[in-house]
Amino acid sequence: MSQRTVRRVGAVILAVNVLLMVAKGLVWWATGSLAVGSEAVNSLADSAYSVVILAGLYLTTRPPDFSHPHGHERIEPFVSLFIALGVFAAGGAVLWRAVSSVLSGEVGPAVTSPAAVAVLVGTAAVKFGLYRYCLEAAERTHSPALTATALDNRNDILTASAALAGVLGSGVGFPVLDPIAAGVVSAGILYTGYEIVQDNVDYLVGSAPPEDLRAEIVRRTLAHPEVRGAHDVIAHYVGPEIDVSLHIEVEGDRTLREAHNIETDIVESIRELEEVDDVFVHVDPKELGEWKADETVDELVEDEPRR
Repeated sequence: MSQRTVRRVGAVILAVNVLLMVAKGLVWWATGSLAVGSEAVNSLADSAYSVVILAGLYLTTRPPDFSHPHGHERIEPFVSLFIALGVFAAGGAVLWRAVSSVLSGEVGPAVTSPAAVAVLVGTAAVKFGLYRYCLEAAERTHSPALTATALDNRNDILTASAALAGVLGSGVGFPVLDPIAAGVVSAGILYTGYEIVQDNVDYLVGSAPPEDLRAEIVRRTLAHPEVRGAHDVIAHYVGPEIDVSLHIEVEGDRTLREAHNIETDIVESIRELEEVDDVFVHVDPKELGEWKADETVDELVEDEPRR
């Protein structure tokens, strides 16, 4: 996906969230529905972090420069955590108002406005479309910020449905369902923040990638006809991308040029994996006996034909 396309995704997210915020705000003002009001606050938070997303996507899609030779993608987890802070703040505000309303008994009048129903049904439909749009973009770009946005839009579908249930319940004579629905909305908002934090902490602390990806790295290494073994295989996140380092064992009588060509082949093969950024390969003469126990490598070696 081109840089222009990624930035266009951010612009679409911002425009849609602003329109939803305005629509919900007008209905809230006209009806006084706490459930619709909580959804308006949710859209306000969405609009605020959409600005951050747009700015973050602009920064992360800038080309490498002297100060950032690997590019600017590593800023994305920080953008995502900023999103999470906004989500937590919005969820906490909605929850406080819902609980206060129930405890005080000031649940407001029954809401029967078709506009409240229409805006919530429309929100659920729009958010489903935005969820699919962001998810597809995130899968193509491996963007944590877009993944976080997709998760938020997915949960917005559920919160809009909960708010709709509250509005309908209030309309048939159970006004207490309106603040209860707002409380459900707040739970969805807070859970979204939790998911965003959980998904991005690994990028910031340098966690290992999924085991199947590490196995594929080892498999590609051992597939080279000149490689007799591998050890010290380390793969870890640096921002949203993965850096790999490993040692390979080759016959000790290989020339320096031959060893260099083997190393280059391994690096190029592993870098074909979309998630991988940098690969560092150290070539060891097999006769030195520097092999070290590695469960993943051992299992894959057993499946490889003997050379």
